[in-house]
Formats: sequence, structure tokens, C-alpha cells
Amino acid sequence: MTEAHVPYGGYWCSPFARWQGGLSHLHALEFGAWLARESLAERDIDAALIDSGVLGTTIPQRGAFYGLPWVAALAGMPHLAGPTIAQACATSARCVSLASQEVAFGASQCTLVITADRVSNGPQIYYPDPRGPGGAGENESWVMANFERDPWAGVPMVRTAENVAARFGIGTEAQHELVLQRYAQYGEALKDDSAFHARFMRLPFAVPDVAFRKTVATLQGDEGIHATTREGLARLRPVIEGGTVTHGAQTHPADGSAGMLVASRERARQLTRRPEIEIRIVATGQARTDIAAMPYAPVPAAREAMARAGLRFDELHAVTTHNPFIVNDIVLARETGLDAMEMNRFGCSLVWGHPQAPTGLRAIIELIETLEMRGGGHGLFTGCAAGDSAMAVVVEVTDTRA
Repeated sequence: MTEAHVPYGGYWCSPFARWQGGLSHLHALEFGAWLARESLAERDIDAALIDSGVLGTTIPQRGAFYGLPWVAALAGMPHLAGPTIAQACATSARCVSLASQEVAFGASQCTLVITADRVSNGPQIYYPDPRGPGGAGENESWVMANFERDPWAGVPMVRTAENVAARFGIGTEAQHELVLQRYAQYGEALKDDSAFHARFMRLPFAVPDVAFRKTVATLQGDEGIHATTREGLARLRPVIEGGTVTHGAQTHPADGSAGMLVASRERARQLTRRPEIEIRIVATGQARTDIAAMPYAPVPAAREAMARAGLRFDELHAVTTHNPFIVNDIVLARETGLDAMEMNRFGCSLVWGHPQAPTGLRAIIELIETLEMRGGGHGLFTGCAAGDSAMAVVVEVTDTRA
């Protein structure tokens, strides 16, 4: 078996745009393919060196039945085959895990990971039911219905955050204090004309039309980020009467896309922008926790990944999380000994939004760049997913000049 690596710079991400915003007119999979094609060209990466692919997407788009083969062909790689993965908010981590396994078992020298979702304008699905009155079926609003109710737990997602907050005694004030830190950290990413984001994101970002032939708008960065202050948070009431979680302490739905190459060490050296930087996928983990306790699931997922990596939490040099609720980060810190104030050095999904499939991949990309900036080290990404589940990924970045 061989180890899975990521070539430095072999990843990309669009800005994330709040739903019904600047990306809401684009077919998510066509946009993901366009962004991959453009990003590979910018990096002078020969598509012939990519021999497999995996697509992550969770919200159906027209033609999604054809999955990765269609998207790869649109991206200029009609020779690629591979699966399409939907694992709610853990989709990115699962795609990276699967790509790493393909490389580790010698089935691929370089696997393309594309993740794309458009939460805006989610499909309205009709399910025929010949047993219904007069043969009438049932309708489902794919996005809204699943935000509002877990069919197994029978509760909305925000209730899972309240359950965990009650279990660990996490009040609104503690949540808001960490929210302010997350927005301050995101502010660091915006310094020097968004220098941190420019490491993996084309800025300003020219938004294409639906035919991907001309530019119809320009995004200077993530769209829809609200100014957040202590006074503003204090005015918010909990979403659930008698609860603790306000709209300020949770993320918002968004649209976007992200991609990454996972390769053998030799192929990664061929494709890297900086040969002295090595990036290795060390381990992954998965977990499912108690019913209606989704924000706790990243804890056992992280423990599993760390155990597989042979690392202690105090040996980590950086941590990023998918935190649809700030409760996630508070619990993770309490249960592992990590410093909640130090996680997510340049922001997180709580701030820049949640387009589902690409969310975790952006966090993994930001983890890699954070580690590179400090000269290397081990990093952890962990995040929850629908169904009281979670996944985690451990990466190692090494500067061979050191």
C-alpha cells in the first residue's frame, strides 16, 4: 500500500454565497465542473495525469443521475469514472477518505475530488403513491423539509443543538462569546486584500452566466456575511422558545463548490506548486452519537481519527471544524482538551456559510494552508452531519527544508 498525498496548491474553492445570492442561478454540478476545469488550467495541471474521480453532492440537480462521469466530462476529463457520494455535511470528508483509499490500494495515481451544491432553489419532489386517495402522492421540499425534521429523530436540526447545550450546560452567553471569536478570526482571513483566501480562491471572482460564456457579476469574496457585534448578538432571541441557540450562533445555507487532488507521493510531486511542501492524508474517522445529539458526533469521530493516526490531541498544531452550531466547538473543546479559541484560525462554516458538500472540503483546504503558514505539523478537521453522525480527517504538512 502507498500513502495518499495532496499536491500543494492542488485544491480550490469558490467564494460561498448566501442562498438566493450571487451563485443561485448556476447549476451546481455544471458550476463545479467549470471551476475544476478553470482551476486545473490555472495550475498548469495536465488532466491526463488524473485517472479517477469522485463527486460529492447532496442536493439533486438536473442530470445528477449521471454523476461523476458527466461532471468529469464537462470538466474536460471524459476518461474519468468514479462514484457520486452524498453523506450530508460529511460528504467532503467521505470523498477525501474514498480518494485516499483508491490511492492507498493502488487503484489510482491521482483522484479528482469535486464537491458542489446549490442550496438555493432546492428541488420540489413529488413521490407517486398508488395507495393514496385517488392515487395522489406526496410532495417534499428537498432542502426545507430536511432542515425542519430528521425523519428518524423527529426533530429539527436546531433541537439537536439545544439537546447538547442542555446536556453540557452551555448557555447563550458562552455561545455568543465564541461566535465573536470566530468572526474575529474570519477578519484575519480578510486582511491584505483577503490574502489568506487568495491562497486557494480566485479573487475577485468572476461569476459566469448559466451558459458559462460570459461574466454576469463579480464577487470580492464570500457573499452574505453579516456584521456581528456583541451588542447585536445580545438582542437576538433563541430560535426555540426557552432555548439557548440564536440565529447568531448557527450557520446559514449557501451555494458554492470546491475541489482537490488526492495522489500518490510521486504523482503529487509532479503536480505540486511547491515541491518542498508535502501534504499527507494520515487518517479518517467516523461516528454516530445518541439520537438528536448531532453536535456531539464530531467528538467520537475525532477520537477515532486521532487514534488511527497515533496522535494525542495535544500534539495537534491546527484544528478546523464544520460547526453549523457554535455548540459543536464548545463541546469538542471540553471533551478533548483543545482550546476552542484557537480552532478555526481564519474562520469557519459558522461564518462563511454551509453549501453542504463543499463545506468540509473548504475547511480541510484552510487547515492545510494554516499548517503551511506555521511551517508544517499535524492538523484535524472534524464536523457533524445529518443523522447524528460526523467524520474527521487528520492531515500532516511537512516543509522538507526544515
